[in-house]
Amino acid sequence: MELWIAIGVVALLLIYVIATYNRLVSYRARTEEAWSDVKVQMKRRYDLVPNLVETVKGYAAHESETLEAVVQARNRAIAADGAPAEQAGAESALSGALQGIFALAESYPDLKANQNFLQLQHDLTDTENRVNSARRFYNGSVKEMNVAIRSFPSNLLAGAFHFEEAHYFELDASEADAARQLVQVDFKPQS
Repeated sequence: MELWIAIGVVALLLIYVIATYNRLVSYRARTEEAWSDVKVQMKRRYDLVPNLVETVKGYAAHESETLEAVVQARNRAIAADGAPAEQAGAESALSGALQGIFALAESYPDLKANQNFLQLQHDLTDTENRVNSARRFYNGSVKEMNVAIRSFPSNLLAGAFHFEEAHYFELDASEADAARQLVQVDFKPQS
């Protein structure tokens, strides 16, 4: 009788180990897939930037410093294809450079009215929303995985099988400050 109890306990323990291991593998795969989705959306943004620069260049060619800053920020963001923390800094620099182009457009009414510019601005805004959505999904996946890795008793198996916590793809300080700013609405008629 004791033998059957021992076999039952070992079988239950083995089932728990297998189920926990498979759950950790599933969390890791979901996190990797979510990061891949973030990278796809960022690539979409990278592909839009050269078109935007060319459109602006036609109207504001003497604003070469601003345009060059955007191109350099894009190149750094593409080259930073690494860990979420490194990528976040590069993405923040690119977002800041793009804001410079949109601010520049205010000085050029013909550029502001250009259909290509307006469409690119719309596409970039849409892409920013997609990046933010993908980032939220990725961070949710990271949270699930990290909680499983830290929780007892699955943390024992996570350590034994070398599962490591993932890093969040977080806003940097300047993006977080910008997100907290109140939106300014101006209803003055356009001249």
